Amino acid sequence: MHKIIPIVHILSKLGVLFSILLLVPTFVSYLFLDDALRAFGSTALVTIIASCAIWLLTLQYHRELRVRDGFTLVCMLWVGFALVAAMPFYLYFPHMSYTDALFEAMSGLTTTGSTVITSLDTLAPSINFWRHMLNWLGGMGIIVLAVAILPMLGVGGTQLFKAEIPGIDKDSKMAPRISQVAKKLWLTYACGTCVVLLALHFAGMNWFDAFCHAMSTISLGGFSTHDDSIAYFNSQAIELIVMAGTLFGAVNFVTHFSAFGARSPRRYWQDEEFRIIVCVLVASIAAVSLYLWQKQYYPSLEEALRYTAFNFISVSLSSGFTNTDFGTWPLITALWMFFLANILPSSGSMGGGIKNVRAIILAKFSLREMLLLLHPNAVRNVKVNGRTIPERTALTVMAFIFVYFMTVVLFTFFMMIAGMDFISAFGAVIACITNSGPGLGSVGPAYNYAALTDVQKWLCTAVMLLGRLEIFTVLILFTPPYWKK
Repeated sequence: MHKIIPIVHILSKLGVLFSILLLVPTFVSYLFLDDALRAFGSTALVTIIASCAIWLLTLQYHRELRVRDGFTLVCMLWVGFALVAAMPFYLYFPHMSYTDALFEAMSGLTTTGSTVITSLDTLAPSINFWRHMLNWLGGMGIIVLAVAILPMLGVGGTQLFKAEIPGIDKDSKMAPRISQVAKKLWLTYACGTCVVLLALHFAGMNWFDAFCHAMSTISLGGFSTHDDSIAYFNSQAIELIVMAGTLFGAVNFVTHFSAFGARSPRRYWQDEEFRIIVCVLVASIAAVSLYLWQKQYYPSLEEALRYTAFNFISVSLSSGFTNTDFGTWPLITALWMFFLANILPSSGSMGGGIKNVRAIILAKFSLREMLLLLHPNAVRNVKVNGRTIPERTALTVMAFIFVYFMTVVLFTFFMMIAGMDFISAFGAVIACITNSGPGLGSVGPAYNYAALTDVQKWLCTAVMLLGRLEIFTVLILFTPPYWKK
């Protein structure tokens, strides 16, 4: 307990931040005069009272964070925030169980975009706004937001930042201080959101829809204010904007900083991850469009290209918006999309999966090992973007990928034991661990997750968290050495 209490003390400080964030949907509820005002007001009041009480009770245990504390605090913060974020759903919907409320909150925070709520078109505006706000906060990461203001709270943020930020290059710095890095990330993130907001409004959305979809587009969250998702608008202009925003969110933010700093779009093409994303997507979209057109799923190649491009960019980059039911496509096309969702999004982006750079490293080390079989005395370094990858990094990548796919296998079995058929179970696990949203079978784009049992929803909730925090951050808490002095 002596290790946990100081972390709980810091968590109580961040609880005040959460209560302040809850004032935003409270204001939206007041603005639209909907009936969710009490749910948000009650949650905010209870959160701030509880946070202050815990802060006073644990004040004597205050100390500086150690490296291992970062992992515990990150996990507790994500779970704690999800527990609090679920309360407005639980209080607003008269027949919603807390399991469903927590599923919706975790789906929003992890930018998965899976939902158990139906009739989104008639939902209270503040509740819809809260869902998209969770997407937006979870996209860049609530830890990154916290790190930006932690110096004001007297808490060091480096350990937290490294524990949450995705990818392999966690020690690279875009600014001398970690708080400056966090502020730069959020500034770029907010500016991108504003650009998408304005573009969507001028493309035909009303201000509310544009604001909500801008938040879920940049964050790769996939939540929508309508049951039919982007198909509701039936607008190619809106679809093009969403595709561009999705690509922006799926690219490493270091690449964005480099391109903006040099004022040169060439910096994007110089990034190996970006080149692979573009080339794989273009090749996949072209091949599948021709395939669907030849199989007469669409009357024209142009129509096939429209629907294939949108869904491949959305699902493969872990967003989850849809403009058609790809569950009716041949199974091989949907499986290829979900395979890409595992490997395509960049490190240091909002995307899920194993991240592109890990796939590149694994592929290059595999090719090197085959070369060494032919030439045992050859010396060949593996490089990504001109940087030599150490052997230690390669071992870490291989260990992560092994644990990642074993997690997929085990949870697919767990879902099948809980009563799901294989395609639905596999689709749900892949959709949750890649934070993509819609899956296959009974959780495909034409359905949602409301029909799942409580056990299945808890399993999906756990997979969402594992996918967002990249597994090791969570699993390390269950190892005996972590708790030893």
